[in-house]
Amino acid sequence: MKLVLIGTVPVFLLLGAIAQAYAQPNQDKQEQDKSDRRRDKPSPAPQGQQRQDEHRGQLDQQRRQQEQRVQQPPAQQQQQDQPRQQQQRAQQPVQQQPQRAQQPPLYQGQQRQQQRQQAQQPQRAQQQPPQRNEQQAQAWQQQRGWTQRGGWQEHATWQQDRSFHWQTDHRTWGERGGYGGYYIPDDRFSLYFGTQHVFRISSRPTIIMGYPRFHYGGFSFLLVDPWPEYWPEDWYSRDDVYIDYNNGYYLYNRRDPGVALAITVVL
Repeated sequence: MKLVLIGTVPVFLLLGAIAQAYAQPNQDKQEQDKSDRRRDKPSPAPQGQQRQDEHRGQLDQQRRQQEQRVQQPPAQQQQQDQPRQQQQRAQQPVQQQPQRAQQPPLYQGQQRQQQRQQAQQPQRAQQQPPQRNEQQAQAWQQQRGWTQRGGWQEHATWQQDRSFHWQTDHRTWGERGGYGGYYIPDDRFSLYFGTQHVFRISSRPTIIMGYPRFHYGGFSFLLVDPWPEYWPEDWYSRDDVYIDYNNGYYLYNRRDPGVALAITVVL
């Protein structure tokens, strides 16, 4: 019995030494692993480096937003840009409207055309004839004042009084230098003359002083303008006409309202 106990003691000692030998490397390995983890763990960055990283992150975010904006459809992009554009317009100073360039002066032909158009629009209600006695009117008639400034010259027959180019041959009273003949009193004018009093000359006008003469409303009139080449020769008996005033007396044709023939009262 004693021999057995004495033999087992060395065995236990041997097993303890072996276990300690195996435990020592494991402990060393655990300590090495801890040291490696502490070494691999990044050290906290300084404060300046953190600011740079934040700025770089903001730049990356703005770049990504710009890329997304480019990829968006035009309608959506326009909706997003509209508030920004309105703000920019509000900040811009108000620009003055450019002044219109002055219109160039009218050529002589255009001025004549405007005067003729005005002559085609009766305006007696707005313009009162000047006061002129019969002696003054007769003197102007004897001097053939209607022939001034290239007026239509006298002819011997009705056919010769027809124009071949009426637009260039006829003259308004403004182009002749103004009407200097006799003026019909207002009470007589309102009874027989104006757009509401239409008549027909009926018989062919007779040539007096080199110009056709006709009668109406108790007065005699000389036709001191040629009649257009495209009118029929007997227009005096076929067409409705009327007499009105616009800085002088004119004979108007209802069939051709764009034509105004200058006439003067014969004393």
